[in-house]
Amino acid sequence: MLFSYPVFKYMGMQSSLPLPSWYFQESSSNADNILLHPGRFCLLLGSSDSAYKWLYKNVHSVHHEYATPFGLTSEYAHPAEILFLGFATIIGPAITGPHLITLWLWMVLRVLETVEAHCGYHFPWSLSNFIPLYGGADFHDYHHRLLYTKSGNYSSTFVYMDWIFGTDKGYRKLKGLKSTGVENGGKQM
Repeated sequence: MLFSYPVFKYMGMQSSLPLPSWYFQESSSNADNILLHPGRFCLLLGSSDSAYKWLYKNVHSVHHEYATPFGLTSEYAHPAEILFLGFATIIGPAITGPHLITLWLWMVLRVLETVEAHCGYHFPWSLSNFIPLYGGADFHDYHHRLLYTKSGNYSSTFVYMDWIFGTDKGYRKLKGLKSTGVENGGKQM
């Protein structure tokens, strides 16, 4: 972040008073989800089987060393993945030329979203109860549930890309089975 300051400054980021309005901060931060989420998703989905296997084996498998994730494991990843996702997280706000406070708030929000998705609990106050198409812990747990496979549920926050490409079919089927009590031999969960 410190080394990127000259680049952000060149792109129009400010660090002086007055602070930006909440509306500007919100629209600037959402540029990441609107502009870059589909690109990251299609990059993963469009990779060949051999490229996917190589990326998984050599990079993403580090993050999957924990089959049952918990909050702290959200940030546990291969250095290459940390750099790629870190760049992908800050490029949206950087393009809009945000205020430094906006960038910091966005970074805090992204870390909290990631921790919530990896916490393993679906709380009553989870964002997935209030924001349509938000994945949350239940959605992401399925991604970690099936190791060494194309398990699906690749979306980092919003699930619309998984729905569009059908990579959440296994998850939706499992949810349907849970709702009817069929998983676990017909015993209610």
